[in-house]
Amino acid sequence: MTREEIKDVILEIIADIDEEAEFDQLDANAPLRDQLDLDSMDFLDIVMELRKRYKLQIPEDEYPELATLTSCVNYLEPKLKDV
Repeated sequence: MTREEIKDVILEIIADIDEEAEFDQLDANAPLRDQLDLDSMDFLDIVMELRKRYKLQIPEDEYPELATLTSCVNYLEPKLKDV
């Protein structure tokens, strides 16, 4: 997957979780939870959806790697390179 495809997947998953999420003013380097008003359950839903779609195991101690859109892409890129 390319970086752009990974970004699109993350945004698609978030849109599925929160239908009211607006990405127009999204800062890729700011925490997603703050910008999109995601709670801890929403965040876990994102992790679970990544697991379901791509068989990714994301250890809890690595969750901070998914804080921003940019950090999500950076973290997932090597894991999804062959997808």
